Amino acid sequence: MSEKDQEVKDQELEEEVAELKDLEEQESVTDELTELTTKIDELDDQLLRARAEIANITNRNRNERELLQRYRSQDLAKKLLPAIDNLERAMATEVTDDQGMNLKKGVEMTLASLQQALKEEGIEEIPAAGETFDPNFHQGVQTVEASDDVPANTIVQVLQKGYKLHDRVLRPSMVVVAQ
Repeated sequence: MSEKDQEVKDQELEEEVAELKDLEEQESVTDELTELTTKIDELDDQLLRARAEIANITNRNRNERELLQRYRSQDLAKKLLPAIDNLERAMATEVTDDQGMNLKKGVEMTLASLQQALKEEGIEEIPAAGETFDPNFHQGVQTVEASDDVPANTIVQVLQKGYKLHDRVLRPSMVVVAQ
C-alpha cells in the first residue's frame, strides 16, 4: 500500500471517528434534552398542584371566615339565654301595687330590648307549643297521655324555650310530649 493510499485511509478513519463523535454528542444532547423535558413536565405538574392547593386553602379560609362571621354571636347568646329566662319568669309573676307594676314595666322593656338584639343577630325562638316533637329541636323531659284533643308526638307544654342561630340549635326547647 502506498503512502498516498495510507493517507486516504487515515483520513477516512479520522472522518469516521469525527462522525462517531458527532453522533455521540447528538445522542448525549438528545438524552439531555429528554431528561430536561421530563423535569419540565414534572415541575409543571408540581406547579399546577401547588396552584390547586392554594386555591383550596383560599376557599377553605373564606368559608371558615364566613362561618365565623355568621355564628359570631353564638357564645354570647348562650350566656344571655339564662338571663332572658329569668326576665320571662319575672314577667310571669303577679304584682298588685304601683311600685311592682313599674318594676315589671322596666323588666318588660329590658326583655324586649334583649329579644330585639337577639333577633338582629339572627337568633330566634324555636317554635314548640302545639308542634310535632322533633328531637333535632326539642328535648322531651316528660310525657303525658295522648287524647282525642292532643295526638301522639305533639308538644303539650314548653318548660324552657329553645333558640337557634340561623340553622344551628343553641339550646333545644325542653318540652312535655303527648304519647
